[in-house]
Amino acid sequence: MSRRVVVTGGSCVTSLGMELDDIFSELKSLKNHIVRMDDWDKYAQMNTRLAGPILYDLPEYPRKKVRGAGRVGVLAITSADKAMQMAGLAGEKELLKSGRVGVAYGSSMGSVRPLLDFVSMQNPPYNCANVSVTTYIQSMPQTCAVNVSLFFGLTGRLITTNTACTSGSLSIGYAYEAIKYGMQDVMIAGGAEELAATETAVFDTLFATSVKNSTPELTPAPYDRDRDGLVIGEGAGTLVLEEYEHAKARGAHIYAELVGFGHNTDGEHITQPKKDTMQRALELALKDAEISTDAIGYVNGHGTATHHGDIAESWATYNAFKQRAVAISSLKSYMGHTLGACGGIEAWLGINMMNRGWFSPNLNLKNVDPECAPLDYITGSGREIDTEYFMSNNFAFGGINTSLIFKRV
Repeated sequence: MSRRVVVTGGSCVTSLGMELDDIFSELKSLKNHIVRMDDWDKYAQMNTRLAGPILYDLPEYPRKKVRGAGRVGVLAITSADKAMQMAGLAGEKELLKSGRVGVAYGSSMGSVRPLLDFVSMQNPPYNCANVSVTTYIQSMPQTCAVNVSLFFGLTGRLITTNTACTSGSLSIGYAYEAIKYGMQDVMIAGGAEELAATETAVFDTLFATSVKNSTPELTPAPYDRDRDGLVIGEGAGTLVLEEYEHAKARGAHIYAELVGFGHNTDGEHITQPKKDTMQRALELALKDAEISTDAIGYVNGHGTATHHGDIAESWATYNAFKQRAVAISSLKSYMGHTLGACGGIEAWLGINMMNRGWFSPNLNLKNVDPECAPLDYITGSGREIDTEYFMSNNFAFGGINTSLIFKRV
């Protein structure tokens, strides 16, 4: 017998800010937080100079709590800590040690800077002096999940999803299943990513990055005819998922219910998206939620502003919604593509947009690409929509497709 899964806390750390009111103020200002990275001029063979960095100081934690974290781990801890405080669970030591609370968290990779210490071993004079007890811990793929688990002293399940752009959404989906089928009562779920020129270079080599270096305010432009690629950002996003009766018994505030999760893989090309399997992931989420497409009033799109990605995603959505022009927008037009963090950030902000009845527009969308499907692309100053359900979709290298459906409570 399956159990209901609700959201009792959440948080995101983004270039727009950390507090919800601040973030919504920035969303309604209709200005992005993309900047030119002058320091990247040293990378002569990299075309883009654009990114969405976090330009404010993060909270300081005792060194013992974060020494094995690196920046990506600190971003994860900061977001998870705020989410658990909101859920009223941060100080519940007995529950946290019970084995019924777990973590599902991911990122594209661990911190990049510690990897340089390993590189120094491979080149003359083959120096090991910079390799310390925390070098691997900070750079290992599972660093976010492990550091969040250690921060709260959890003894439940640990799931790490290092699946690039679906790291956050896949973590939320797996956490949902762990609670739904009785393995855990509470899960901390999400994703994080630190800004690194190396990750930008990955997309630059594919000619998938925006090169509007002198006009950062005009890019990225998801679904637009004249878009020229993505912009990499950084951040973290976390949901606290909880079994409904468990949350109800302790009087927790419920922000939304997670009712559907769909996940599959393309099985063909590692970087070229396939609209048919993307569509199937959305349909799997709808089937899991046991609702029709008519119930969903908004889709938070992946919307990276890449040529093939936007086209494939839009047609997958259009076909999954039975040729209905559902309202859709991409938060990446504000903060760039936060890779492993985007699924967590977009889920939490999507929940709060649903609860507030206002959904942000696609920035820089002037002329919809005629190759994209005829969806209802939100523009202008945003849209007031009264809906009981919204869908959040993310897709990643490797042909990894995810779809989450949340219900208003």
